[in-house]
Amino acid sequence: MDLSTWIDHHARRTPERTAIRFPGRAVSGDLSYGALADLVHRLAAAMAACGLTRGACAAYLGLNSPEMLALLFACARLGVLFMPLNWRLAGPEHRQMLEHCPPSLLLVEPQFIAQIDAFKEDLSPLTAVALGRAQPGWIGYDEFLGRASGATAPSDREPDPATPLLICYTSGSTGNPKGVLLSQDALAWNAANCVDMHALESGDRILTTLPLFHVGGLNNLTTPALKAGCTVVLHPKFDAEACMAAIEHERVTLTVLVPAQLDMMMASPRWQSADLSSLRMITTGSTIIPARIIDAVHARGIPLVQIYGSTETCPIAVYQKAEDAKRKAGSAGRAALHCELRIVDDSGNDVARGATGEILVRGPNLMSGYWKAAQETAAALVDGWFHSGDMGHQDGEGYLYVDGRRKEMIISGGENIYPAEIENLLADCGDIAEASVVGRPDERWGEVVVAVVAPKSGLRLTHAAVLQLLEGRIARYKHPKEVVFVGELPKTALGKVRKEELRRMVAQAGGA
Repeated sequence: MDLSTWIDHHARRTPERTAIRFPGRAVSGDLSYGALADLVHRLAAAMAACGLTRGACAAYLGLNSPEMLALLFACARLGVLFMPLNWRLAGPEHRQMLEHCPPSLLLVEPQFIAQIDAFKEDLSPLTAVALGRAQPGWIGYDEFLGRASGATAPSDREPDPATPLLICYTSGSTGNPKGVLLSQDALAWNAANCVDMHALESGDRILTTLPLFHVGGLNNLTTPALKAGCTVVLHPKFDAEACMAAIEHERVTLTVLVPAQLDMMMASPRWQSADLSSLRMITTGSTIIPARIIDAVHARGIPLVQIYGSTETCPIAVYQKAEDAKRKAGSAGRAALHCELRIVDDSGNDVARGATGEILVRGPNLMSGYWKAAQETAAALVDGWFHSGDMGHQDGEGYLYVDGRRKEMIISGGENIYPAEIENLLADCGDIAEASVVGRPDERWGEVVVAVVAPKSGLRLTHAAVLQLLEGRIARYKHPKEVVFVGELPKTALGKVRKEELRRMVAQAGGA
């Protein structure tokens, strides 16, 4: 059985029920379950006509759309690997991923075609499809669907739930992106965890504004909702006013909003008067949640339930339920229904309740591993346990509290940012003697990126000059919000930069 059978099941039982509402499209973008099943079959047939079979890869670059979700389920039907690309990244970053895991099919929205055209000829041979009309070097989407020629959509003859379905790239601590492989089985178990967390039912109306290229947008509620037969109200991307309007007019019952999104909504005059009464709860996560955000949501009479996980856990690993929200405010909850949780010390021994240690997770929703990275996989998955690198503790009832991160990863506005990636680019500049990047706590974004730069002797640099070095090479959200200039970086006797000292330095500078 593959995940596309979820859609087929509802198409048989409730074909007219709306699966996806897409108000971002001028012409109605609503798809019933019957229409969604038909689109999945047509996509699968067109992909098969282009030679895609089990083990091939299909990539998508664009904003949230029904076509993106249909492509995921078409890939599931064929045993093809689905690669959603982060549209916020720069061209060189996309090139790195597309060369690391070459797709046989690439679907791209028109506004991103020029970016891909800059290097498309250097990629392995592929079918390039423009989501719209044909363009030079790209066939149009309707023409691509026409390749099915009315044929019945094939399916993987020997479906294996362990077959990789999803590859999501997450930046590595060395600055190189890692492709996290998630199987069909992992998504199915993740959906089961989500159903338990939200008491999800077919009558629920889900609002998705997080990007689907993240597992948080794709799998926190969206794919589980389609398994349960719910209606998903899908926005191309987040807009605070549009989000509140959708909750009011669509009578949304469940949604996932990271702290940065909630902050933007609360900054609007509409926040206090908007009719949010249809919401059973709001799910949040991706970073430690400020108490002021928890209090503000609860003041509107809505449970704010927290979730803990990562790309490697699909992502649902730990969660609160609605009844936990106030009593355990600040906690990430307890282990998911189909997950186990451990907190261990540096020797791998379980710590006592209340003591801080590394967070380990085990469950059928875990990744299969990192694409073409056996060493990194072996380090992250030990005896079936995923070593998160995050630090936390459990209270007497087993509720998890995340204390910080062992890794140096910065989470800003829900986006994972690794300092090494930025440091490697700054090191290319002949005017910089050395540079290091750290995060500084920020009430709105969780953290902001700060670069600490030591110019070469006798040279002067400006904040703008440093940012210009990064322009077009990495996504804008990774750019430092501040540059602190120093004579030299603090180091250990072995020459290693003292990151903690830098964090204290930039924290003091930010509070000055």
